[in-house]
Amino acid sequence: MNDYALTPLEVAEILKISKNTVYELIKKGELNAYKVGKKIRIDMVDVDEYKNSTKSNIAKRNYISQSNNEIDNSTFIISGQDIMLDILTRHLELNCKGFHAFKSYEGSYNGLYELYQGKVSAATAHLWDGDTGQYNIPYVKRMLPGVQAVIIHLAKRMQGFYVAKGNPKKIKCWEDLIRSDITIINREKGSGTRVLLDEHLRKLGISPSKINGYKSECASHLAIASAVARGEADVGIGNEKSGLQVKNIEFIPIQQESYELIIKKEDCNKPNYQAVLNVINSDEFKTELQGIGGYDITDTGKVAGET
Repeated sequence: MNDYALTPLEVAEILKISKNTVYELIKKGELNAYKVGKKIRIDMVDVDEYKNSTKSNIAKRNYISQSNNEIDNSTFIISGQDIMLDILTRHLELNCKGFHAFKSYEGSYNGLYELYQGKVSAATAHLWDGDTGQYNIPYVKRMLPGVQAVIIHLAKRMQGFYVAKGNPKKIKCWEDLIRSDITIINREKGSGTRVLLDEHLRKLGISPSKINGYKSECASHLAIASAVARGEADVGIGNEKSGLQVKNIEFIPIQQESYELIIKKEDCNKPNYQAVLNVINSDEFKTELQGIGGYDITDTGKVAGET
């Protein structure tokens, strides 16, 4: 939905920055915005334009060596969208002198592809495989052929349906999505949430063409929840933590997911990778995650599998 209007708070969630930073970008003319009455709104197309422009500039400066298309050893790039990655990169830069950590704001599927191509140092994923019931490992095997990889568990999160308060349409399960009186708002292709939906539809033998709103997309959990709260859709899929931030939204838990970090095995003993693993296993990092809520950190830092 490139013409989708967002609030500054929703833009802050998509870009993983503070709301005040959004206002600063607007004031500097770096992010286009307009007023509806006294309220500021930003079109999704302008957010995408801002992201793409800054992404290409940063890549040229910091991410990729122009001579061999490999990662600059002075930087560490993690692909993913969860706020815990902001916490991780902050801990790294505070505790490791000279360590430069960056995020590549890609969904799970595209992040694994970037890891295979050598464009990021590590990727995060929450990709559910309907045939095995496993998270991530089947995708790592398929998308990193010939590459030995290690999957590090970060946290468990609850995924579910965002519906209007009181659940007026009585939406309870995946099969309800094909009802003629229900319209959904979807995540973008390549996101773990989109894969979760598509895998369940495949298992149930449901064609996406039977679902009203299937092709309407938003780029974050918060934007999905906000669309449902405003009545632009009856249901969306996202994690519990984001749903709690939006008024007049009810969350219906569907499935607990594993959010994990994937690195190439050959990199595991390199100093910068060891620094990342040390932070993930530190009490300080886990305590901060526990404090913001929405994560089960029981197995944080443990090896979930190898390929």
